Amino acid sequence: QVHLVESGGGLVQAGGSLRLSCAASGLTFSSYAMGWFRQAPGKEREFVAAISSGGRITDYTDSVKGRFTISRDNAKNTVYLLMNSLKPEDTAIYYCAARFGVVKKYDYPYWGQGTQVTVSS
Repeated sequence: QVHLVESGGGLVQAGGSLRLSCAASGLTFSSYAMGWFRQAPGKEREFVAAISSGGRITDYTDSVKGRFTISRDNAKNTVYLLMNSLKPEDTAIYYCAARFGVVKKYDYPYWGQGTQVTVSS
């Protein structure tokens, strides 16, 4: 069975940085596109970033472009989200997701349990 485990969340001040990690197992990691999503309190889950199976293609939602960087290490079965210049509105539970094939903003059948990111002002 596919398992995705996020880590690296925490409490940071506005303007600070965090790097989230997602360790994957139960899949051929190099065949899967990976994504990050987030859900703030009282709001709908939203797409944040995604990366192709080989790491050559990335996609970001407009609100994080220039601040967040998604990357992956296929030898470690791990995808990362480096978050710089954090804002209070980035506060959310961040979820890692996996899908076989090409990058999309949707259609991710596998999900982690999430990691909390809280940005204080």
